[in-house]
Amino acid sequence: MAAAVFPQAIGTLQWHQYLTDCNLHQELGSTSVKLTNGFIFSNGFFRRGCYCSRTRNFTVIQSSASQTSVFDPVKAPSRSNTSESRKKSNEAALILIRHGESLWNEKNLFTGCVDVPLSKKGVEEAIEAGKRISSIPVDTIYTSALIRAQMTAMLAMTQHRRRKVPVVLHNESEQAKAWSQIFSEDTKKQSIPVIAAWQLNERMYGELQGLNKQETADRYGKEQVHEWRRSYDIPPPNGESLEMCAERAVAYFRDQIEPQLLSGKNVMIAAHGNSLRSIIMYLDKLTSQEVISLELSTGIPMLYIFKEGKFIRRGSPIGPSEAGVYAYTRSLAQYRQKLDEMLQ
Repeated sequence: MAAAVFPQAIGTLQWHQYLTDCNLHQELGSTSVKLTNGFIFSNGFFRRGCYCSRTRNFTVIQSSASQTSVFDPVKAPSRSNTSESRKKSNEAALILIRHGESLWNEKNLFTGCVDVPLSKKGVEEAIEAGKRISSIPVDTIYTSALIRAQMTAMLAMTQHRRRKVPVVLHNESEQAKAWSQIFSEDTKKQSIPVIAAWQLNERMYGELQGLNKQETADRYGKEQVHEWRRSYDIPPPNGESLEMCAERAVAYFRDQIEPQLLSGKNVMIAAHGNSLRSIIMYLDKLTSQEVISLELSTGIPMLYIFKEGKFIRRGSPIGPSEAGVYAYTRSLAQYRQKLDEMLQ
């Protein structure tokens, strides 16, 4: 199953170029990872730099959704009224997806901001997530800068009935922006901009990264490890607390993503357990005590409706089926009906 869809995902991500630009090398399945600026990860320890809020010695992959104008004939049948219909829109869909199982999830290792791809099960989870959102409109995709989240987004979109192609936007330099432009208006209509942001990365687990979770509990004590993992404001050694992760993730959501929803654009976010917990804390107005007990399953999408400035949760992160996860609003039901008619 993975072989049939993975080449498209990699081609869209231009991942080889990303690895080259970042000078990142890793040995999958081991604990040896080398990043830019002298940053070394070895045997569970990090030295200098990381994709986190406390240090800035990393490569930032970021862009603005306004660079690409997305036009969807299913939503707006004529081009002349696209702008007007967006201004009048007071409802938008927000899809949150925690990435599928990674190779280090599979081995029960602390992963954090180490760049690790999906496992075979993770690929299947991402594809299944795509089936669950296949009739939900998506205008813009946000992912973290980590490959497991980006793979999840790309694989999920291979299942979408609208058959638009995700295209990664690049804003790292003037040359990157020029090279990644889409010049054809017809191509713009059939593409979805993908914006990768380090602010959506998983929290950095510091010295725990790369260590087996059970062995770590045996070494430091179960209670101590539980405190590092589940407290709100106590970070692991040289790592981030959930509070620190929330500071960057929620700030990015409010500054970059919420304006897209206000404009009527439907947004999908593929990210990580802790960055998404932080965003859900903001959406659902959870307390610091409530959020630490929130669990998000890998590869299970969650739907919010943004309407009249409020976020309404419409899907459970552990819903067993599309019918259980999504209670369609009238606008989403109409979108699905138009897809049915278009694809007959």
